[in-house]
This record gives sequence, structure tokens and C-alpha cells, in this order.
Amino acid sequence: MPRTYTAEELFSNMLSMPVRERVRFFTLLGTKAFQSQTHTHEEVFGDLTNDDFTAAQAAEYLEMSMATFRRYVQGGKIHPSRVIGRNQFFASKDLKLFKRALREVRR
Repeated sequence: MPRTYTAEELFSNMLSMPVRERVRFFTLLGTKAFQSQTHTHEEVFGDLTNDDFTAAQAAEYLEMSMATFRRYVQGGKIHPSRVIGRNQFFASKDLKLFKRALREVRR
């Protein structure tokens, strides 16, 4: 009998995936799981909108090394949304805007 996963387990596994694999996962999900149904972006991805990323997750999302990410943080181009002890967390909406700005500069 196949193992059944909880939503929390799937989400945790998804967060540990490399960014490119996440993109492939959501592409498959969007093309296979919702073919006959119409769902909004908010319905599918709404839970991730307000999530915070660790520095490592943020660097991976931005597709840059940790050293480059840290230089952006130290230079004030990226600001943590929360700091707990020595851990910094970065808002997904801020990272999305920053990634969009990086793409515009590269054009």
C-alpha cells in the first residue's frame, strides 16, 4: 500500500528541494493536477505568500551563493524581516521583488 503524506510533510519536503526541482514540481502540479479545474494563483500558492525564508533558502531562491547573498545583506540591499538570535529570516514578498529587480538589471 502506498504511503500517505500529510500536507505538512509534503510542504517540509518541498522546502528542502533545490529551487529548480521546486519549479519542476509546481509545473507538474499545475499541468497535471489542475487540468480540469480552474484555480487562482492565490488558491494554489497563497500559503507561501507570507512565509519567511532562512538565509540559505533565500540565497537558493535568488539563485546565488551564500557569499553573494551575504554581501547584499551587508550592503543593505536585502533586509531581514525578522532576526531571532543569530538567525535572520527574509520575507518571501521582499525576495520576490528583489529577484524581479535583479532580472531587470540583467536585461
